[in-house]
Amino acid sequence: MRPCLWFDNQAEEAVKFYTSIFRDSKVEGVSYYGKEGFDIHHQKEGTVLTIEFEINGQSLTALNGGPVFQFNESISLQVFCDSQQEIDYYWDKLTGDGGEESYCGWLKDKYGLSWQIVPSMLSELMKDPVKAEKIMSVFMEMRKLDLEKIQNA
Repeated sequence: MRPCLWFDNQAEEAVKFYTSIFRDSKVEGVSYYGKEGFDIHHQKEGTVLTIEFEINGQSLTALNGGPVFQFNESISLQVFCDSQQEIDYYWDKLTGDGGEESYCGWLKDKYGLSWQIVPSMLSELMKDPVKAEKIMSVFMEMRKLDLEKIQNA
């Protein structure tokens, strides 16, 4: 399975952005619009159609599909972090240059794609019902997650 991310015309720019942030990433292939289907896609021949890429072992496709669809929060990519330094790094990189902070570790990058930057240990901590309730009360007030506050909840 490979999620496909629909961009207007920024697929190439977005993939360069994502692969510059995630150290374990690579471009796997690029396809281009041809002459066929121009009456439907209205893209100049030779324009990037899709880019297959990988981030942290997750294969993705970026599609230049036009302005028909926009990203929304119903789909997000989760980044699991082992330290506050990692949380800070991804948060700062993905919200920088036009990104937007939200609550509970959620953000939108400059392309409108939603991400969750969360501690790797969070799901384990949330299994304890008493601890989970305390964590939720702290967690709900945060934008970028503070690992120390979560652990001490």
